Amino acid sequence: MEIMRLNKNKKFKPQNVLLKLKKALNFPKVFLPLHEPTFSKYEKSLLNLCIEEGYVSSVGRFVNQFENVIKNFTGSKNSVAVVNGTSALQIALNLSGVKKNDEVLVPSITFIGTVNSIIYNNAIPNFIDSELDTLGADPKKLEKYLNKNCILKNNQCYNKKTKRFIKAIIVVHVFGHSAKIITLKKISKKFKIKIIEDAAEALGSFYKGKHLGTFGDFGVISFNGNKVITTGGGGILLTNSNHLAKRAKHITTTAKLPHNFEYIFNETGYNYRLPNINAALGVAQLKKLNEIIKNKRKIYQKYEKYFKDEAGIQLFKEPKNCKSNYWLQTLVLDKKFEKFKNIIIKKGNENNIGMRPCWKPLHTLKHLRKYPKMNLKNSEDIYNRIINIPSSSHLKLK
Repeated sequence: MEIMRLNKNKKFKPQNVLLKLKKALNFPKVFLPLHEPTFSKYEKSLLNLCIEEGYVSSVGRFVNQFENVIKNFTGSKNSVAVVNGTSALQIALNLSGVKKNDEVLVPSITFIGTVNSIIYNNAIPNFIDSELDTLGADPKKLEKYLNKNCILKNNQCYNKKTKRFIKAIIVVHVFGHSAKIITLKKISKKFKIKIIEDAAEALGSFYKGKHLGTFGDFGVISFNGNKVITTGGGGILLTNSNHLAKRAKHITTTAKLPHNFEYIFNETGYNYRLPNINAALGVAQLKKLNEIIKNKRKIYQKYEKYFKDEAGIQLFKEPKNCKSNYWLQTLVLDKKFEKFKNIIIKKGNENNIGMRPCWKPLHTLKHLRKYPKMNLKNSEDIYNRIINIPSSSHLKLK
């Protein structure tokens, strides 16, 4: 794991973790959320302008402006703004040819929306394991799993056990850190599997100088209220295919054909277009994106000073070749101290410090246990040891 070196001579004490955080955060008198948006007067001015112009729904200048700025910032050839990241993933799977009862490979360590997008397409999630050094999909385990269980049939990946085609893999970049996307892309190409990047948390994160979300057939970024920047609710679909971008925009705007006055639709579409008022908020937020990311990286550096000599717990560092936005700062307990995780989180929240565990591995949820999966011991290990701590870009650390 790409983490800080520890002083192994010291003894681990759970209360020391809390004390370090309290000192770093200057003994907060009011509750510090895990991550909250950073607003200024500029957001208010653009929202007021949007209201004055009367375009607050799916039509208006800010939606196109927002798409263009994101496209230029990420280096993607196309971007399509939608109501949230889950909807963007749903459309990405749809346009990747995923059909009813097809399988989609997906990490068990991810937000529930990733798997929901698969189920919305009447497809089957097939859970794969993650690795400790990136928190993303484990390439070695994935390739071994596919070599053992799959064959190419009609130029498609066929699961010998379930008798279904595996059409796509969703690669999740966890907490803004890059998975081993180039290696995973090679594996997907070998097995004729479409690759979709869930870069929901990774706006402003790069791997070898290339923005996350631009390596695969599609990439998705979220602008929920707790993300690096926010549109309130919103997401964006990235693709280098002009044809697929045009299709995405068409079906996410109810598949309505252009006409001066008639309402004519040529297929089943989705009412997923990002409202103009949300886009106005996003345009204002984008003005300070570079400053926000700079601040978040400084926050990591300050936390690093507090925890560099603390035994038994480590601050997660961006993986090799990744320049991360550090969306959520993450503590990792040594395995022998994982039993203290919930105690630390509980005491932290009681002391006005917003803390949470990683998502519970999705394959362990009752309604998802029926789906196919590989051995997922790393996913369970990650869940048992991870603690997220306050990470807002305007956070003032002592």
